[in-house]
Amino acid sequence: MSDVKALAAQFAQAHESGKTLVLPTAWDTWSAALVEEAGFEGLTVGSHPVADAIGSSDGENMDFSEYLKVVAKIALKVSIPVSADVESGYGLEPADLINRLIEAGAVGANIEDVVHTEGDRVREAQEHADYIAAAREAADAAGVEFVINGRTDAVRLGTDVFEDPLAEAAKRIQLMQQAGARSVYPVALKSADQVQTLMDAVSIPLNVTAHPVDGHGAGDLAALKDLGVRRISFGPLWQKWLSETTAEQFKQWV
Repeated sequence: MSDVKALAAQFAQAHESGKTLVLPTAWDTWSAALVEEAGFEGLTVGSHPVADAIGSSDGENMDFSEYLKVVAKIALKVSIPVSADVESGYGLEPADLINRLIEAGAVGANIEDVVHTEGDRVREAQEHADYIAAAREAADAAGVEFVINGRTDAVRLGTDVFEDPLAEAAKRIQLMQQAGARSVYPVALKSADQVQTLMDAVSIPLNVTAHPVDGHGAGDLAALKDLGVRRISFGPLWQKWLSETTAEQFKQWV
């Protein structure tokens, strides 16, 4: 627990430092070791790439205990902070979710507002903020400066679900900040204007998903830094790029 507490404090401080954190998204001990060896200050574990690696599928279709075994192996392999994507919480109460993550060695987590175990129901904005708040309370009770990355899919869901998806995302990330999230993750942002609008809505880091080669719609790493983005992860894009690149190279051997 002492190592987890120290890593969590380190991770929380990094989020408060004002610098841009790039947290590549790993899926096993091999990919996690590559991240650490490259010199990154932390990493994320993605539910989508892990599901693909173990023969399952994203959308809370993995057995959560099996997923946590992967997270625990990664946390044992590397000495940098590990944050795990737990989708909407796999049907767990927030305290149970946080305590199991801490036990596995994770010091952060993405928690999203689409409940896959309930037919992809979208939590109401305050309902999701309340879940985040309960998770924050559980982490604080454990004495761990756990970094909750509050995710909303409002922009991704678009006008089929919300009249003004960007405004809905802004409302939701503000509520999550108030609830104790240390960063927020409005997925599917495509442009610098969208990123800027939502960064202006909160004072904590805003996470964007970038491609390790192609960058983001708002630009490359330098452009994202200039824009003021303070947290970047790769989601499933690193694994997907590796798969596509390998498939292309293998053609000459078939």
